[in-house]
Amino acid sequence: MRLRSLLSIPGLRLTPVCGEDRLDRVIRWVVTTDMRDPSRYLSGGELVLTGLVWRHSPADSEVFVAALARSRVAGLAAWDAMAGEMPGDLVEACERHGVPLFQVPEDLAFATITEQIMRRLSTARAADLTAVLDRHRRLVSGPGLDAVLDLVALDLGMPCWVLTPAGRVVAGPRPGPPDPAGLAAAFLTAPRLPRDHAGHSLFAVDEHGTARVADWFLAFQGPAGDWPEERRALAAELAAVIDLERTRPTPEDRLAADLVRLVATDARPAEIALHLDLTGLSGRAPYTAVAAAATPPLRPADVRAILREALHPQRPVLAFHGDEVVALVGAAVRPEPGAAPAREDGTEAGGGAGGGIGARGGADGGEGVAGRVRRALEALTPGLGASRVTAGVSGAVDAAGLRGAVEEARHARLVAAGRPGAAAVVGHDELGTHMMLLASVPDEVRQMFRARLLGPLLEYDRVHRADLVRTLTAFLDGSGSWTRCAEALHLHVNTLRYRIHRIEELTGRDLTRLQDRVDFFLALRLP
Repeated sequence: MRLRSLLSIPGLRLTPVCGEDRLDRVIRWVVTTDMRDPSRYLSGGELVLTGLVWRHSPADSEVFVAALARSRVAGLAAWDAMAGEMPGDLVEACERHGVPLFQVPEDLAFATITEQIMRRLSTARAADLTAVLDRHRRLVSGPGLDAVLDLVALDLGMPCWVLTPAGRVVAGPRPGPPDPAGLAAAFLTAPRLPRDHAGHSLFAVDEHGTARVADWFLAFQGPAGDWPEERRALAAELAAVIDLERTRPTPEDRLAADLVRLVATDARPAEIALHLDLTGLSGRAPYTAVAAAATPPLRPADVRAILREALHPQRPVLAFHGDEVVALVGAAVRPEPGAAPAREDGTEAGGGAGGGIGARGGADGGEGVAGRVRRALEALTPGLGASRVTAGVSGAVDAAGLRGAVEEARHARLVAAGRPGAAAVVGHDELGTHMMLLASVPDEVRQMFRARLLGPLLEYDRVHRADLVRTLTAFLDGSGSWTRCAEALHLHVNTLRYRIHRIEELTGRDLTRLQDRVDFFLALRLP
């Protein structure tokens, strides 16, 4: 209730004396006092009623009003029944301290004023409580995050969406934002957050605790540059609520860890079958295993979030296995429990900690999974920073072949770790090549083999600014054809012959021999 409302209450007949520019102050309570300094009994927002019994001299008005101002009361209503007038020193003190002053009619009891105001305050508080209870009901009965975002949009006029770094809309009003992929790219590459982009304000859900590539983010409609502090605080609170949903553990988390442990230790088929059933994977053969890892500053928990997102809309069984995250994926898409229908704009309705990047669902063999994971990591590359993410994907197997699938996926990830780039994925079909053999060789042996063959050429190129290594690569890529290699390098054939001869002199090898060509071919592909 505001001071201005006092003027419209029938029967009160309060007259403003000063402070009419402050009548929008809110009344929280009514206090009647005859103390010269009542500040110890005031906490702010009160309408103070007084009969001026405390006033014995003009100086008393300064003490009294100063105490009210320090206590941040809403206003003062007074009348001196003995003098029959409003003391000028009281008016001056109220003007000096910015305290709105009302004159009370001589025939109006303070009890009547108190009763009228408190009745209205009680009604307003009941309405506020009703609104709070209504919001609570809508939150409890609503489907996850959508209920929260509906409240923010409808009650506060702040439409917003929750998105993943891949641009998948997790929750929010329909239709979704016009360019979710563009918003995700802006979120991943923003120098700082919040950031305004394409008519939206982007806020991280867990800016300081989770890497952006593993986090969710909020996209509010409209720029946040002119937001008041209260609205920014609300955005922070909303982000905290969403983070609870994002990180909420599920019963399947523990079951997933048990299943991966049983598979890795070659447990009895009956135990594995039981846990397949408990995790919802039973009957979804063939299965595919995925192993993923990252270098710091990304953590295993971040890798798990990335992998979960990459495999969406399937719900993989995810667990930590050493420094890696292992996922077991069934062939058929399993809908989220209680999931809302798919959106018309291609996004997912409702909350949940699932993820996905451009997945289509349906039956999916190992190579289909590898392609999805590869596309997912490529999309997230701008946000990886100094980290590298590598993943390996097995072929499709039945339940009896799960242990072999996990080992194959982990081995494929080791092969991927030897490849350049911020993100690398190796699928089942690539393990039948020479790279599988090289990945099984210890690092020090590979480095020694490469240095012995290519070391002299690298040193010669460094000193003479030559292109012997590039020439050797082109020669082998052209299957030893002088003509094709010369054309590729834009060289005369005689110049090419001179370079190849120089390579043979420096290394002691003969490039007419298949064995030496194979050695060079392998050395050039070692990291």
